[in-house]
Amino acid sequence: MARVTVEDCLAKVPNRFELVLMAARRARQIEQGAEPLVPMGKEKPVVIALREIGEGKIDEAQINEIQANMVVLRSQISEAEIRAELAQFADESEGAVRRTPVSSDEG
Repeated sequence: MARVTVEDCLAKVPNRFELVLMAARRARQIEQGAEPLVPMGKEKPVVIALREIGEGKIDEAQINEIQANMVVLRSQISEAEIRAELAQFADESEGAVRRTPVSSDEG
């Protein structure tokens, strides 16, 4: 497990603020299930993200691409969940007995 330093990362991303934003976005992606590009140990996602940046394995464009792919995947999952729920609701309503109100003959 190589130790990551800020200097390693700044060699790849010269702006400290941009580095922080990139590392935070990448750490969130890793937390949400994105595949790490370096071997994972017991490090937290932000350390893994900084290692990826420091080793030059990821850049801003790749982070944006991964984020876009994750959004598409989430929307596909959501659509599949909605379809499954609608199908389940349709099955339940087909099996339900329809009750009609009884009218009284009093008048």
